[in-house]
Amino acid sequence: MRTNLVKYLIVLMIIPVLSSSSIYAQKRISTEEYIKIYKDIAIRKQKEFKIPASITLAQGILESGSGNSNLAKKANNHFGIKCHKGWTGKKYIMDDDAKDECFRKYKKAEDSYRDHSKFLTQRGRYTFLFDYKTTDYKKWAYGLKKAGYATNPKYPQLLIKIIEKYNLDQYDKNQGKKSKTKKVKTGASTTVLVSSFKHVDTWESGRKIYKNNGKKLIIIEKGDTFYGLADEFEIYYWQIRKHNDLKKDHVLKIDEIIYLEKKSRKAEKKHKYHTVAAGETMHSISQLFGVRLSRLYKMNNLPKGIQVETGTKLKLR
Repeated sequence: MRTNLVKYLIVLMIIPVLSSSSIYAQKRISTEEYIKIYKDIAIRKQKEFKIPASITLAQGILESGSGNSNLAKKANNHFGIKCHKGWTGKKYIMDDDAKDECFRKYKKAEDSYRDHSKFLTQRGRYTFLFDYKTTDYKKWAYGLKKAGYATNPKYPQLLIKIIEKYNLDQYDKNQGKKSKTKKVKTGASTTVLVSSFKHVDTWESGRKIYKNNGKKLIIIEKGDTFYGLADEFEIYYWQIRKHNDLKKDHVLKIDEIIYLEKKSRKAEKKHKYHTVAAGETMHSISQLFGVRLSRLYKMNNLPKGIQVETGTKLKLR
């Protein structure tokens, strides 16, 4: 009897604790509370990745139900990002568009915010978004839909409605002042012209071979193809793509610079910096100076895939 009584008393003591923790676990936070918790993270990501803080917050609110969805609570995934090919982190399985879909699982919510920024900057289909100003949240909202971020046809309107309802665009303003790359006047740094490349050899076919930053290159002519160049210079076609940081679907263009060997880790000593001109991309700059694209991003503390604004001063060595 005494043993049963003790067990009964223990159960009575445990029940309030369980009830309390259950209520706490089920407690929902408001959208206002969500904004207060995560706005500083969104602002930091804007400074680092050039994605409007308002867009990041609005997506977080929409995709996670203001942090109250099971995916947000159990996997710290606030943006509904699925595993995709190449994901090596933890996984969370749940039904979505299909049964047992794989979603990324994070240690903390801030990791989800960072991965969201990297997701947008490292995938080619989102590159055009970075041509928009960080204060133009409407273009970003419609651009995300155009790039295929969400299947909901009203996705842009939903984001814009959230941004305007909670005045999220206030967090987009004046966030670029402490950017890791500085804007300078055009002409404040050295540059290189294609016409300055040194002619070092003439191939059997009559094609001229040039050198830039110590590396051999050619200038693309009408009718050139990857397979044709590989046959002409007795190298593998995939090596040409790799040496020049080109994607598989890239089509060669007349007057394009193509290196026949791996580019250098840094530019020549006389080229310490370059000021980005209108129409230039990180790739075109890496070709112009004969510097590997990955190194150009690393030297400037930039995430791979991001495009920088005209007037930005880039390190070349």
